Amino acid sequence: MAPVELTDRELWTLIHGMVFGAVFLLGFAGGLEGLYSLRPRLLSAEGVRDRVRRLKVGVVAMAVAAWGTVLTGTWIVYPWYREDIPESPRSLLLANPDLEEWHHFGMEWKEHVAWLSPILATVVAFIVIYYGTSLIRHDRVRKTTMLLFVLAFLFAAVAGLFGALITKAAPLV
Repeated sequence: MAPVELTDRELWTLIHGMVFGAVFLLGFAGGLEGLYSLRPRLLSAEGVRDRVRRLKVGVVAMAVAAWGTVLTGTWIVYPWYREDIPESPRSLLLANPDLEEWHHFGMEWKEHVAWLSPILATVVAFIVIYYGTSLIRHDRVRKTTMLLFVLAFLFAAVAGLFGALITKAAPLV
């Protein structure tokens, strides 16, 4: 059986989508559960400290992964997408009337709206680090943090979905 070989573009696309994306998903799942469970009737004082310690690590990891995804996408992967050559994914999508909307809407989302994800994830990380164990006493702040966390995830999830569908329609070669 031959070893799997990746081109530079395939490797960076893998890092962008699968490595940072996987850390982002794990951080989101753990962070949302951690925020949701920070309720006085569910935890002891010792449990709150332990939970908040893990929550801080999870939300910071999610924020770092979100920034890693957006930065590698913007500065490494996307320039290959938009190369001014007939074989570039952008050129292929724009040349096909059935696929050009993938560029006009999908890539615009990925280029612009997806930046809200790391910004919101950073806000969440700041709130969790700033409030720490006192989040358990500030229900409105905790719920607002959960909302921001979910929005960060949704912006990234839509960008990831568009990325997968665009790559299926016009892969980087």
